[in-house]
Amino acid sequence: MNTALKVTAFAAGLAATFTAAYGVGHAVGPAPARPHPAAHGGHAAHPADDAGATAHADHQVGGLQAAERGYTLSLDRTVVPAGGPTELSFRVLAPDGHPLTAYRPAHEKELHLIVASRDLTDFQHLHPVRAADGTWTAPANIAAAGDYRVFADFTPAAEADPLTLGADLHATGDHRPAALPQTGRTVTVDGYTLTLTGDLAPGRPGRLAFTVTEDGRPVTDLDPYLAAYGHLVVLRAGDLGYLHVHPDGEPGDGATAPGPEIDFTATAPSPGDYRLFLDFQHRGTVHTAAFTLTAETHRH
Repeated sequence: MNTALKVTAFAAGLAATFTAAYGVGHAVGPAPARPHPAAHGGHAAHPADDAGATAHADHQVGGLQAAERGYTLSLDRTVVPAGGPTELSFRVLAPDGHPLTAYRPAHEKELHLIVASRDLTDFQHLHPVRAADGTWTAPANIAAAGDYRVFADFTPAAEADPLTLGADLHATGDHRPAALPQTGRTVTVDGYTLTLTGDLAPGRPGRLAFTVTEDGRPVTDLDPYLAAYGHLVVLRAGDLGYLHVHPDGEPGDGATAPGPEIDFTATAPSPGDYRLFLDFQHRGTVHTAAFTLTAETHRH
């Protein structure tokens, strides 16, 4: 199974910083100028030039707004205390205004919830629980004060195309934003070393391969995690445009090995800096490795 960018509303210019007023209540964003389904399953077409490719791909960026195609992400609280555990509660409102209660599962879940700080130093991939009335809840750890973006990644049961809706969350306290981390091609997390090869190219699909080692030895027994050996979320620095990319191949397909390499196909929507968050599971524990990568336009 080759699944390309999972993006919905994961368009805006690269350097545009998305700002919003924060307040207690439901977070509701502007309606889109025109509906445009996400490119979760399938690569974008290959335009004739880089400018056209970037323009086309940028329409596929998701998470920049809280409402699209009649669906709205509504947070019960948009202001939470910083410094520890908190509970996030929200609903997805359907076009009729009622909470959505019927979803099409993807990778074993009806909805994937991502919480990321706007400086891209904190990332959480959560799996909330839905009540019968359509209210979702999830425990989160908001350690530092500051501004966060909440992404709901889902497919309504009545539709074929997925959505990623985004809403702002503010954690109270003294906020000191950090510079975008510069990681290089190798990072270490929880005793594992991951090396990244490949590049993000604006408007053009490219291969990203992550090699996992432990104590210098290749890890060849990764656990299946949500029907894959790895999950990759890519966020664009500046506006936190969202891309959700699934790996090439899946456990049990007869061709995909459980490590040491996890391969993805990804297309950058525009030039610029991106943060890549890779979730993988080994010996029953999920780990997250974060990389910073720059997508550059090369002219010939």
